[in-house]
Amino acid sequence: MTNDYKDNLFILIKSLTKSEKRQFKLFVGRMGANMDAKFLNLFNLLDKMEQFDEQQILKQKIVKKQQLSNLKAHLYKQILISLRLIRPIKTSGYKSVNNWILRPSYTKKDCINKA
Repeated sequence: MTNDYKDNLFILIKSLTKSEKRQFKLFVGRMGANMDAKFLNLFNLLDKMEQFDEQQILKQKIVKKQQLSNLKAHLYKQILISLRLIRPIKTSGYKSVNNWILRPSYTKKDCINKA
């Protein structure tokens, strides 16, 4: 049994298909100002990683340690919005990703099971 730390954002990014990742990058690029956004840089870095490593993220100097959790939360939200725009995805017990995103009792366990 390993003690590897599993980050929900990392799991979500790794579970995306190639076309979903492309769609997300197009979604972000819809406005030219977002092309240099920190959350897009974080997305690209996490996509290239084999295992989640917070120290490697901090070494890239994308963001300071105090800002990392906010940036990760923003990226997570943007990915879910992008997925919602692609098509209504059926999830167990919910009509679409939109309902899943807005569900107040959203938990870490749900994220891992859905990813």
